[in-house]
Amino acid sequence: MEDELRCPTCKQLFANPVLLPCFHALCLGCALDIQTAYTPASALAAVNAGAVAGLVANGTLNGGCLVHSHTLHAAAAHGGNSVTTAATIHTHGGAAAPSSAPTHPPSTRHSSNSSAASTASSATGSESVTSDQDQADKVSILSEADSGVVCCSNTSRPVSYAGTAQLQGLLQGAAAAPPGAAFYLICPLCRKLVFFDEGGVRNLPAYRTMESIVDRFCAREALRCQMCETDPKVASTVCEQCEIRYCDACRELCHPARGPLAKHNLVKPRNAAAQRESVCGEHGDTMAMYCLVCKMPACPQCIAEKQHPGHEVQSISVTCKAQKTELSHNLQQLSEKARSTTEFIQRLKGMSDKVTESCMEFERLVTAQCEALIQAIHDRREYLLEAIRMDKDTKIRILKDQQSNCTGKLQQTTGLIQFCIEALKETDSAAFLQVGSMLINRVANTDMTWHQEVTNAAPRVSPIVDLTLDDAALVRAIDNLNFMQMKAPLAPTIVPEDCSSENNSVTVAWQAPIHSFVDGYVLELDDGSGGEFREVYCGKETICTVDGLHFNSMYNARVKAFNNAGEGEYSELIGLQTAEVAWFTFDPILSGGAGSGLVFSKNNATVSVEGWEHRVALGSVGFSRGVHYWEFTVDKYTMDTDPAFGVARIDVNRNKMLGKDEKSFAMYIDGQRSWFQHNSVHERRVEGGITTGSTIGVLLDLERHTLSFLVNEMPQGSVAFRDLYGVFYPAVSINRGVTLTLHTALDAPKMDYF
Repeated sequence: MEDELRCPTCKQLFANPVLLPCFHALCLGCALDIQTAYTPASALAAVNAGAVAGLVANGTLNGGCLVHSHTLHAAAAHGGNSVTTAATIHTHGGAAAPSSAPTHPPSTRHSSNSSAASTASSATGSESVTSDQDQADKVSILSEADSGVVCCSNTSRPVSYAGTAQLQGLLQGAAAAPPGAAFYLICPLCRKLVFFDEGGVRNLPAYRTMESIVDRFCAREALRCQMCETDPKVASTVCEQCEIRYCDACRELCHPARGPLAKHNLVKPRNAAAQRESVCGEHGDTMAMYCLVCKMPACPQCIAEKQHPGHEVQSISVTCKAQKTELSHNLQQLSEKARSTTEFIQRLKGMSDKVTESCMEFERLVTAQCEALIQAIHDRREYLLEAIRMDKDTKIRILKDQQSNCTGKLQQTTGLIQFCIEALKETDSAAFLQVGSMLINRVANTDMTWHQEVTNAAPRVSPIVDLTLDDAALVRAIDNLNFMQMKAPLAPTIVPEDCSSENNSVTVAWQAPIHSFVDGYVLELDDGSGGEFREVYCGKETICTVDGLHFNSMYNARVKAFNNAGEGEYSELIGLQTAEVAWFTFDPILSGGAGSGLVFSKNNATVSVEGWEHRVALGSVGFSRGVHYWEFTVDKYTMDTDPAFGVARIDVNRNKMLGKDEKSFAMYIDGQRSWFQHNSVHERRVEGGITTGSTIGVLLDLERHTLSFLVNEMPQGSVAFRDLYGVFYPAVSINRGVTLTLHTALDAPKMDYF
């Protein structure tokens, strides 16, 4: 609560607080300090300086108010308070009387009570410096039983804040203000402009409730001496100049009344406010009534003089009690929220401890992993260095072998040269000729082999290491080394605007959970009746369409994400309603494809066939639940053919007349009569046939599990088939000479079942 009791300007506890029209408070001294004599240039400068321009742009500055004065002497009403309160009114008889209160001199500041408030705030401020965790604990709400805001002066005349500042003119350089404006100030909190007449901020009403609360707060704080070294005693005096509290002993010791200190003003610490009673500043009577229209108290004489003509008034105690009751109720609700917030903060504090422990453990794990990586690099370095040493040894061995070979060759050649030189010294010609040819051939052969083996020879290995360390991939891996979310992912978010249903299919779209690594998703649907969920999709896509559902059913869908760590929570449910009636066409693929002989047209709504053999055409949807009705119009018909209408399972024989196998249930009809047929058994002939233009209706009721037929909107016999369970597709079989058009999305006719 202490923050509520501090002035936004001086940051000290309120002293002589006054209430602005925006319901923010200021110390009277602070208000006097920040009020400015009004001139268009000064107001424009304030706007250009950014005091209000940004708030105008945001729409938070709603103009200014001109506060008129009506000088009141209400010292008695304020229990001896020296501040003269000015009413914020327009006089009923004409212009407002100028206030006799002087404009603020620069030296006018807080009174002696301000010093006490300042010292109290400094004491409480110095004693409340704690850690963030301790500040988080300061969330209790203190409620006073006797509290209320008095937003008016001690007169019962209606409070009027007349005139609105021309903000557009201010922004354009033509600083305009309501007539009679002499001073203005800008609220430090909401930055709204308030204009005053000659009385200035002294026209503002005293914020007596705030003053009382501050007094009680200071009394509860039990202001202590600031000079006691141990066990501070209750302060008996406060020095306004030093702003220090003293007990009697410390005052005599530290602040004697002699020398320069003799001129200091010592006052008693601020005590709780005395009980005060609001009186009318005009008549001096007690404010006993409250005008519900003007929102202000009034004395009985004000009511008698009809200063509030036709206004609804009631006892001020009743109004006060009602507002206190409402405030208490609101405080109770706010207290509940504060209590839950306190519990939430405690949970956060507990989570903070867990976060610290978890992070420390994770740091140890990361350190161990990094050390393992470093050790792996060291091991790999030793392996690579060993490979280099082995390569060096191999090359040196090869070079030594080559050197040894060359040395041997050189020794052989040198020996031959020396032998030939000695042979040339032979003087016996016959003896030289005995070996001369051999020596010539040997020297020639040696010269040739020398050219091949020595002159053109090159080192068998390179002295340069022809290897390079491929570390680019490893460097990239180290650069990309980062944390990976391997906890179970959070719940995905369903995107309702991208979800839809069409016919008997639904499309579900979702968004990936933020800050989670996801390997895939699992989409689940219930059975359309609120039953168990079943998995219908598993993959990495974030949108899925599920076909083959029941018509006229509400399906609930949910999705969850998974990764190697496990599965996450389910998303919120989304309900998707399938169509009440089915819209479908013939399906050329289900009907056998291009080789079936069937010819489809008009967007697969019309079918015909070229051959004489019956061919089965199936619809594009299957039914397993609900009541469904569709019709065929006979566009072409010759009397020598018997088209068959009905339903079939997906694996029906498509090259036989419908009803010839156990997979189909049909009515075949000619120009005069019809029969019901299933598994080649036909029975119950019904008179009445078809011609070109006739209509054949098929009613599949899977609630009663029956199949019925209508011809030209009249029942063709009784119920044709019963006990139909499973999935059935609309079907028809035709041959040459018949063309049919399918009509769907029809309401089922009401029929009597027998």
